[in-house]
Amino acid sequence: MSEMVRDTLDVAREAPQPRSFSRPYWEATREKKILIQYDPKVGRYQFFPRPASIYTGSRAMEWREVSGKGEVFSYTLARRGRGPFQGKEPYLVATVTLDVGVNVIANLVHVAMDEVRIGMKVKPFWAPLPNGMNLLMFEPDR
Repeated sequence: MSEMVRDTLDVAREAPQPRSFSRPYWEATREKKILIQYDPKVGRYQFFPRPASIYTGSRAMEWREVSGKGEVFSYTLARRGRGPFQGKEPYLVATVTLDVGVNVIANLVHVAMDEVRIGMKVKPFWAPLPNGMNLLMFEPDR
């Protein structure tokens, strides 16, 4: 029998205060879209948002919409939560490698512990935030 895993969707989360260089990412979440920074000089994506390219130092970055589909690279079962996560355990946190090659760390929801595996295909799941933005999480792409 699989261990019950909580999805943390009932955890009260504060809305982010986007910085100038992360605003496009967060604004796109209002429409449940994922925008990732892209460095056209080297043809590579980067995540999380930064003021300049991690590859070239250039500030001439583009924002490109991506599907958000990917696969689990790594995961952990959190058995002890801090702050608002205390009492919501256990819950899953995964590093997901998106199809465009960047890693994103987020909660993994709607999955039983015995289903989770490295290489599992996932898709975006959006948790609403108080200001109309949404928090990116992942769920199995069955």
